[in-house]
Amino acid sequence: MSVNELYAKYTRVWIPDPDHVWRAAEIVRDYKEGEPVLHLTLEDETPLEYSVGPKSNSLPFLRNPDILVGENDLTALSYLHEPAVLHNLKVRFLEPNHIYTYCGIVLVAINPYEQLHIYGEEVIRAYSGQNMGDMDPHIFAVAEEAYKQMARDERNQSIIVSGESGAGKTVSAKYAMRFFATVGGSTSDTNVEEKVLASSPIMEAIGNAKTTRNDNSSRFGKYIQIGFNRQYRIIGANMRTYLLEKSRVVFQAEDERNYHIFYQLCASASLPEYKDLCLTSAEDFTFTSMGENIFIEGVNDAADLEKTREAFTLLGIKEGNQSSIFKVIASILHLGNIEICSQRDGESCHILKDDLHLKHFCTLLGVELKQMEHWLCHRKLITATETYVKNMSTKQAENARDALAKHIYARMFDWIVEHINKALHTSSKQHSFIGVLDIYGFETFEVNSFEQFCINYANEKLQQQFNSHVFKLEQEEYMKEQIPWTLIDFYDNQPCIDLIEARLGVLDLLDEECRVPKGTDENWAQKLYKQHSVSAHFQKPRMSNVSFIIVHFADKVEYQSEGFLEKNRDTVYGEQINILKASEFQLVADLFHDKDDVPPPKSSRVNVRPAKTTPKAPNKEHKKTVGHQFRSSLHLLMETLNATTPHYVRCIKPNDLKEPFMFDSRRAVQQLRACGVLETIRISAAGYPSRWTYPDFFNRYRVLLKKSEMTSPDKKLVCRNLLETLIKDHDMFQFGKTKIFFRAGQVAYLEKLRADRFRTACIKIQKTVRGWLQRLRYRKVRKMAVTLQRYGRGYLARRHAEFLRQTRAALLCQKQYRMVRDRRVYLRVRRAVVTIQAFTRGMFTRRIYQEFMLHHKAMLIQKVVRGWIQRRRFRRARDAAITIQCLFRRVQARRRLKQLKVEARSAERLKSLNSGMENKIVQLQRKMDDKSKELRTQNDQLLQVNNKLQKQLEQVKSQQGEAGGGAQLSSLQEELDRLRQELQEATAQRKRTEEEHRNEKTGLQLRVEELEKENALLKSEKEEMNHRILQQTKSSGEDSGTVSLMETSLQAELDAERQRYQNLLKQMTTVEQRYDNLKEELSMSKFQPGHRRNPSNQSSLESDSNYTSISTSEVGDTEDSIQLVEEMGLEKAAMDIGVFMKLQKRVRELEQERRRLQVNLDKMEELARSRASESRSSTSEQETADLAYNNLKRQELESENKKLKKDLNELRKSISERASENDPSNELQDSYNLLLSQLRSANEELEGRKEEVLILRTQIVSAAHIQESKQPIQSSEAPEVSEDKEPVDSEEALKAYHGLCESKKLLEAQLQTQSRQHGDELEALHTQIELLRDDIEKKQEILSFTASLSPEARVEYSVQQEITRLTNDNLDLKELVEKLEKNERKLKKQLRIYMKKVQELEAEAQTSRSRPAMSRQVTVQRKEKDFEGMLEYYKEDEALLFRTLITDIRPNTVSATVPCLPAYILFMCIRHADYVNDDQKVESLLTSTINAIKKVLKKNNEDFEMTSFWLANTSRLLHCLKQYSGDEAFMTQNTGKQNEHCLKNFDLAEYRQVLSDLSIQIYQQLIKVAEGIIQPMIVSAMLESESIPSLAGVKTMGYRNRSSSMDVDSGGPPTYTLQALIRQLGQFHGTMRDHGLDPEIVGQVVRQLFHCVNAVTLNNLLLRKDVCSWSNGMQLRYNTSQMEEWLRANNLSQSKAAETLEPIIQAAQLLQVKKKTTQDAEAICSLCTALSTQQIVKILNLYTPLNEFEERVSVSFIRSIQTRPQQRHDPPQLLMDTKHMFPVLFPYTPSALSLETLHIPASLGLDFLTRV
Repeated sequence: MSVNELYAKYTRVWIPDPDHVWRAAEIVRDYKEGEPVLHLTLEDETPLEYSVGPKSNSLPFLRNPDILVGENDLTALSYLHEPAVLHNLKVRFLEPNHIYTYCGIVLVAINPYEQLHIYGEEVIRAYSGQNMGDMDPHIFAVAEEAYKQMARDERNQSIIVSGESGAGKTVSAKYAMRFFATVGGSTSDTNVEEKVLASSPIMEAIGNAKTTRNDNSSRFGKYIQIGFNRQYRIIGANMRTYLLEKSRVVFQAEDERNYHIFYQLCASASLPEYKDLCLTSAEDFTFTSMGENIFIEGVNDAADLEKTREAFTLLGIKEGNQSSIFKVIASILHLGNIEICSQRDGESCHILKDDLHLKHFCTLLGVELKQMEHWLCHRKLITATETYVKNMSTKQAENARDALAKHIYARMFDWIVEHINKALHTSSKQHSFIGVLDIYGFETFEVNSFEQFCINYANEKLQQQFNSHVFKLEQEEYMKEQIPWTLIDFYDNQPCIDLIEARLGVLDLLDEECRVPKGTDENWAQKLYKQHSVSAHFQKPRMSNVSFIIVHFADKVEYQSEGFLEKNRDTVYGEQINILKASEFQLVADLFHDKDDVPPPKSSRVNVRPAKTTPKAPNKEHKKTVGHQFRSSLHLLMETLNATTPHYVRCIKPNDLKEPFMFDSRRAVQQLRACGVLETIRISAAGYPSRWTYPDFFNRYRVLLKKSEMTSPDKKLVCRNLLETLIKDHDMFQFGKTKIFFRAGQVAYLEKLRADRFRTACIKIQKTVRGWLQRLRYRKVRKMAVTLQRYGRGYLARRHAEFLRQTRAALLCQKQYRMVRDRRVYLRVRRAVVTIQAFTRGMFTRRIYQEFMLHHKAMLIQKVVRGWIQRRRFRRARDAAITIQCLFRRVQARRRLKQLKVEARSAERLKSLNSGMENKIVQLQRKMDDKSKELRTQNDQLLQVNNKLQKQLEQVKSQQGEAGGGAQLSSLQEELDRLRQELQEATAQRKRTEEEHRNEKTGLQLRVEELEKENALLKSEKEEMNHRILQQTKSSGEDSGTVSLMETSLQAELDAERQRYQNLLKQMTTVEQRYDNLKEELSMSKFQPGHRRNPSNQSSLESDSNYTSISTSEVGDTEDSIQLVEEMGLEKAAMDIGVFMKLQKRVRELEQERRRLQVNLDKMEELARSRASESRSSTSEQETADLAYNNLKRQELESENKKLKKDLNELRKSISERASENDPSNELQDSYNLLLSQLRSANEELEGRKEEVLILRTQIVSAAHIQESKQPIQSSEAPEVSEDKEPVDSEEALKAYHGLCESKKLLEAQLQTQSRQHGDELEALHTQIELLRDDIEKKQEILSFTASLSPEARVEYSVQQEITRLTNDNLDLKELVEKLEKNERKLKKQLRIYMKKVQELEAEAQTSRSRPAMSRQVTVQRKEKDFEGMLEYYKEDEALLFRTLITDIRPNTVSATVPCLPAYILFMCIRHADYVNDDQKVESLLTSTINAIKKVLKKNNEDFEMTSFWLANTSRLLHCLKQYSGDEAFMTQNTGKQNEHCLKNFDLAEYRQVLSDLSIQIYQQLIKVAEGIIQPMIVSAMLESESIPSLAGVKTMGYRNRSSSMDVDSGGPPTYTLQALIRQLGQFHGTMRDHGLDPEIVGQVVRQLFHCVNAVTLNNLLLRKDVCSWSNGMQLRYNTSQMEEWLRANNLSQSKAAETLEPIIQAAQLLQVKKKTTQDAEAICSLCTALSTQQIVKILNLYTPLNEFEERVSVSFIRSIQTRPQQRHDPPQLLMDTKHMFPVLFPYTPSALSLETLHIPASLGLDFLTRV
């Protein structure tokens, strides 16, 4: 392009300015080449004529387009020159507050003088693994680049941090080391990375000080080498220091301080541990009070000392050595306060005897006071023959004292550095290292001395290395792209370096002058003038003979030669050093012993000493000058740097006032020139600084192509043709293999052409749109005019019609009004007449009524009074008659009593009584004989009936066996038909009930009408109450808000507590991991948490047996239940199961009472038998035989009766079971009914016979008593019989009477029993009636509710009610069946126990049988029985079990089986160990399981499928331990069978806790593995892939990626699409679902992964300027919607995963919303509630327009966002925590699987497991 085209109107340029360095202006008139003046306008609209020409000024620099302002990389600017660089840095620093900017390979860091939250661990993780340039510039990006190149290229790296004092070098180096410590942390327990970081506070304390430019200025240079092993983990470090500023120990300028350690000790002097240092305030010591200000604002020296001591301890420096270090440092302060007094002659001096500081100095260092006092004022001169002691003047003594202080501090500094290196040293082999060089930048002051000379000399060497490296990189880039290049001329500072370090250079002449006995600084300066006056880099000042000027690469520096020789010599007198070597403290003595001072080995030879003392030669080290030592160390440093790949960080100080975010352009330019940034710009500008890839160039500038050219598939050819057309000078660009290279300014020209094309297109679009808008407006106006006319005419017509209507209406109104007026008068008169008539008639009627009531009340009073008089008269007459009757009857009774007493004493009465009794006794005897015969007959009949019943029982059993399984289906069908019939009957009953209640409905309707009226009143009251409630709600809103906040805080505390606990588990996992790494060859420690026994007694059979027993009460309950079902019938039992369950408890109580009474009865019978046997000893043999026969027969009958009852119950039970299975066989059902009726009749007959037998037993007993009484009477003499006949009869009569009384009592007892039974039955019936009544009430309610429904809703509601009823009936039946099955299983279980006992007895008898045969026999027998869901194995097979089931198993092996099969198998083994009460086996099983799972997870720590598999199995095993623990809280959802399988003997709660912790650890490992898989995909899928094609634009010039940042061999990093990320998430979800993982846990995993996606995406968005645009916001919102759609498709909407995407969704919306006005700011604050203010401001600062038609976000708008008051609790950090773990909760989910039905596939190879 020509000059005329470049400097046209509206072009913006930069012109020099003395105040602002550069100033912006705009050309107001086209410039023609050769014109002397350029017409400009400044930014404040001031016109300016800028002179141009060969003698005045050259043409001004051109400004870059606004779209390029604020670029991350300075080399990406189209115009590369000083004003563009300065402006770009200023804009980035002041507007978005970005302190880092790239300049090619250099990172420019500007000190913000403010603490920024951009250095947290989340920022480190965000930059870790990223290419340099993908993210915003940062010190972490440079550190990551060095770390990546070290790992990829296996080459050592160096990071060179330089800059002025106060520019932030130390902080930058510290953050670089923190990055390495975090990314490359050591795997061992040595914590080397922590030690590396701990060295920083120590070195800052002893090597940093406050200066006028910096409060924490490093006064030395250091190079830290961080060593890595082959896994690129930190194993050690080493530190080298350069040129400590020792002069600061004894001198500080105004407003400066000494090293921090002195002030830290003085600030802590009052503490007890520092009392022996004898320190006071720093103002009291000379060496710390020269700067007149001992404090630094915001710094706590005492707290810093504690940090220093903690760092010492971490680095292994013991407390004793720390105390010695502090003593040495304190002694230096006391040394500075020693007052040296001059003698009178002025040539000598002395120290006061009572000088406390000298005493403290000697005490702290452990040296002799007198010797130190002497040699501080004297020195020794050694000649060839003699030694002299010479006095020193006061000035010389003070200089010697200061030199000693500097020497002590320097030795102390070196000792600390040496011990830090020892602590950081490692015995492991170092594979590579990264060095961090924190060295002083170029310095120039008003007075520059020896220190500035050495610093600038070091910077010259570093600048030379930097220039060559930059040139080398440029050359490599051109060669790689195969571009022809010419040698680029760059500044070579080798002549300046030769001037300093070459032969007879500045340093050589300085060392030579130092060796001269009386050399002076003036002589040395004269030698410099003479030797280097012809050098281009050396100049002599005009006005001085003791200073010289060196032209450095950055600037000219004038050095004052005064003090050069003294500082170079660094003289310390040996006598003082010898005193310190003899210190009684070992550390002090070691400080001053040289490394060569090693005692010679002892020899057997005789030592021959010379007669004359030979003076000791001075140490060689003392001969080395400071300049020589510095030059040697600098050469060593340059060799190290040249052997590594360097990375550069240039720190810039923005102002000298230390104000935050204030930019001084003059100071910045000075530093940019000094640090080599502008040289980098110049080298880049000399070549091809702008570089574009072919696809990016095509996408950006395709608008300049024609339509026919865009169809070509070869994009390179299209780009080539376009450039050749647009740019005529082909030297302005070059085509490489992958990129197009442009000269400076060419991209700006292309941007101008693109903008012109867009401007032309916009004008055309505007023209078309404006014409269309005008036509649209015309049509609208015309349409409006027509409409107005139409409406106007209509309005006039309507107004006339309205007038006509009003006229007619007026007439009508008059007519109606007159009519109403007359009618009202008439009605008023009529109403008055009617009212008068009504009142008159009422008055007369009330009078008649009152008269009638008066007569009626009088008649009532008369009636009552007359009745009362008659009743009183009657009572008096009746009382008199009764009195007379009583007196008469008493007289008659007394007479009769006298007569009876007389008759009782006569014998005739006794005879009449005895005659009647004899007849009764004879009748009873005959009746007893008849009953005995009938009893024998009935017994025979009973035996026949029993035999018949046994035969029938056998027949029924045979029929039952022949029925087989085929009959079950027909039985079920029959039962189904029966149920349908019952349903029809119930429907008919319901219809009848509806008919009955229809009448009630009519009555209720009347009641409803009344209620509706009341309801209307209540509604009005309700509305008033609602109004009051609303008012109260408003007042209580604040209280409810407080409650919700309290709930939220409590929930947050709960989550925090869970997270804290899980973090502890995570730390425990880390500790275990470290322990396993150290003990890889040892076996894992056996976990023995122990367990306790369960106090359950169910494992004993009321004996010493180990088998489960069944209590007799349960068997009795079972029999009662079966009998009740049989008596009521299955149908009735099913319908009245509720009554049955209520009465069951009562039945049990009655059964217990019956048993107790039966026992008492048996005891009474035995007692009666014993008495009868005693009394029968004297009876006849015939009677004895009869009684024995009767008793025996009775016992037989009772036993037979019990046996028949038992058989009958069993028969009933079996038949009821068959009947409950709905057997359709009619013959079987009929036979069962017939047999059941026969059995019932037989049972009733037996009950009757039993009562008769009891009566007969009573009679037999009474007869026995009679026989006993007859025996002695018959044996007496006859006369006695005849004489005593009457007494004998009376006794017999009495005995008979007693017998009858006993029979009467028995009958009364039976009657009472029957009455009780009747009462119980009556009570049960009453209960049933109540239940039926409740049921009827419910049905009535249902009917009333049904009546209020519509016909369709009524039908639907009735169907639902019917379904509910049938469901309830079905559940009741199921409950009954389950109870019956439970009793059956208990009986079977007891039977198996007895069978096992028998088998054990047989096994003991057959000792010759081998174990395998026995095992096989037992297994066969158990297969015939029910499987109890247990697995048995032998102890020697345990290792095989874990190897097969845990160690060697793969998830795909059991993919076709039940999920979590290993967990079920392990639990079944645990159940068997619990069943046999083997605590060692239980402990071994669980411990080995946990250890094996840990070992498998450690081996497969990167396998998601294996981790998910074992998370599912571990959680399932935990759920099984809970489900079968026997705890009622975990048994609510169990089936009856599952409750039977509960653990009996052991409480495994401790193991449940261990398994819970293990599950949490596996969950955390699963999250870690999943995040590791998806993390590389997130940024590419969410931010970079084009989910919406052709939406994303290409920015003008992105960061020019360094070639070394890319892995060229692998073709760059892989790219992922959103679909790939969603597929990966779907794969995770499918894997977890296939493994049977609980849905709640799956939801938590997905939520955690979505949080990772959100955090990584948002962090990258906050750190990347190229993705903060409107189109990327649209892409991001689309991507998040796809993620939400995936959640909905997989039914994961309830997992709260979508809520974790809220921050990134709001960030996408923030990129799309309008960002101009105050209303926009308010909308943004209300919209972005999930983002912090800091994040919102960061995104707004990063927002980048993709073309010039978009506008940047103004600074004022961003400031309004920052200053807007918001009730936010924003976190201090900018980025989100990608490692944040939500607290995981494992909900209890019991399994519905029955263990006895579990199938174990043969492919697992578990043949050694035996089912139990």
